[in-house]
Amino acid sequence: MNPIEFVGYLASALVFATFCMKTMIPLRMAAICSNLAFIIYGFYDHVYPVFFLHVILLPLNVIRTAQLTYFVRRVEKASRGDLSIDWLKPFMKHAQRKAGETLFCRGDTADCLYMVISGELLLVEIDYVARVGDFLGEVALFSADHRRTQTARATTDIELLWIGEKELAQVFYQNPEISFYFLRLITNRLVANATRFESLAQRSAAPVQEVLDT
Repeated sequence: MNPIEFVGYLASALVFATFCMKTMIPLRMAAICSNLAFIIYGFYDHVYPVFFLHVILLPLNVIRTAQLTYFVRRVEKASRGDLSIDWLKPFMKHAQRKAGETLFCRGDTADCLYMVISGELLLVEIDYVARVGDFLGEVALFSADHRRTQTARATTDIELLWIGEKELAQVFYQNPEISFYFLRLITNRLVANATRFESLAQRSAAPVQEVLDT
């Protein structure tokens, strides 16, 4: 077997390997190696249809590999909570509330997600103040019954950005990596809320215990 024949068999083996791979980036890397091997084989063995086919396929596989690598990095960044949400703002609408106004009440139907851009909001049930950059309403928006779990009341004049459920779903479709950001956001919010509820329960139980001890 001469070296050119060996390269041809290697190229064929790499094509076979792509059918055994379960993840896309290794598959694309194997395809690139196969393209290179077929280009060498086709050129030196004068099999020009094979040569030209893989000359065309090589840049396509390189581009797809770069796109996949970029996408994976975006997903990893989003899953760590490092993804900037500035790109979401153009899809959102502006709203204002005066100090003392209620944005929504516990039990209301949730149809949109809010982001605070100025001022402060009090989440009454857990005694938490939402400030600039905080999201509001994401837990209810993604829950099965779409019911608000908190009452949000403006403690100062506030400015908000909001986006409806349908529009947000379209954004998720166009940018799947953002779903990892919101998954982390909701998980952190639920854990934080549980901690606050536990702290409030302990403070409420303390006076009762003092009465029992006297």
